[in-house]
Amino acid sequence: MMINSAVLVLNQNYEPLNVCNARRAFVLVGVGKAEVLEHGEGGIRTPSYVYPLPSVIRMVYMIKRPRPRMRLSRREVFTRDAHTCQYCGRQTRDLTLDHIIPRHLNGRHEWENLTSACKSCNHRKAGRTPKDARMRLLREPFAPKVSSYYVVHRYLDHQEGWRKFLPGWENMDGYS
Repeated sequence: MMINSAVLVLNQNYEPLNVCNARRAFVLVGVGKAEVLEHGEGGIRTPSYVYPLPSVIRMVYMIKRPRPRMRLSRREVFTRDAHTCQYCGRQTRDLTLDHIIPRHLNGRHEWENLTSACKSCNHRKAGRTPKDARMRLLREPFAPKVSSYYVVHRYLDHQEGWRKFLPGWENMDGYS
């Protein structure tokens, strides 16, 4: 449905804020909070007029908000660790997620306590800390910093018209 098509929302300084649907974009433009920078394909018909669908809108005033945070998921942990076991250094697609301080020892499920491990290293470590298992991490885990482009990078394959509003999109992987 066209009213649900994706619309890029830029801050007053042209930095990507988020992606909303066309219905929300119409409301923002209609109440004067945003301006249309580019129209997409198609439109919304009323009995007397056809309103072109917005594709990119820009907020009229600056929106202050915290930097986006990367979602914590298995795939993102494996990507952060370059699909490499952080104990033996073996690069493989067959990895497990390891809690450095095990959950039963009150280890938390967060970026700084999760790492990629091959099955044999994870089995060898078992439910112990690396120190107890006499294993060393190749690199301390960390929460990846992300750029403001993180919120839009997954849409870029289908939204060619957005690219001119996103300088450097070619090397965009979400990380800064």
